[in-house]
Amino acid sequence: MNTVDYVIYAFLAINITFNLLGSIALHRFPDVYTRLHGATKCTTFGTIFAVLAVVVHSLYRLDVTGDPKYLQMTLHSVVALIALLLTNPTGAHAIAKAAHLSGVKPVKAVIDAYEGKLGGGEE
Repeated sequence: MNTVDYVIYAFLAINITFNLLGSIALHRFPDVYTRLHGATKCTTFGTIFAVLAVVVHSLYRLDVTGDPKYLQMTLHSVVALIALLLTNPTGAHAIAKAAHLSGVKPVKAVIDAYEGKLGGGEE
């Protein structure tokens, strides 16, 4: 094994760790808001490292073989990462806003800054 393999395995270990933490957050946290926060932050960060592992592997293989399919794999991985970085927080925000509009209250919330501001100004 060479140094590149160790870097790839380290990136994959970080990916697995953070995705596991996101799964635990989804299971253990008390309400939809904290679950969304834990799951989206951890899985987004973990997936960044999965893509980094793919990029390192494909650039290494491109250097060794000169085959352009590895450059294509790198570009596709980066585009997928950009799509994930844009859609994951947006989707979590939409779910949290829908939960709030549906009347789901945060557990142990002292102050709800959106109370009365959402839902058509019924205050």
